[in-house]
Amino acid sequence: MNPFADRARFISGPATDALPVVPDDSNDFPIVAIALYAESGGTVVVDTVAGETRSIAVADFSILPLGVRRIRAIDWMSKRMDI
Repeated sequence: MNPFADRARFISGPATDALPVVPDDSNDFPIVAIALYAESGGTVVVDTVAGETRSIAVADFSILPLGVRRIRAIDWMSKRMDI
């Protein structure tokens, strides 16, 4: 039985999948991320859903509740991040 089969997706969760991030300066994610999970902290440069580019410091094992279209390869410091 799949409890997610007939359930509408809500922005507040729960998530239905976690996808590893591949930083890319040119291409957006295939879907807009509603949050990021950083296993290793550092600086991450993102393009937000609002169209802005932001440089953000994240801690180890943190969740960043931000709509993100792209993670830039520039200054990529985090070793593991999922959307």
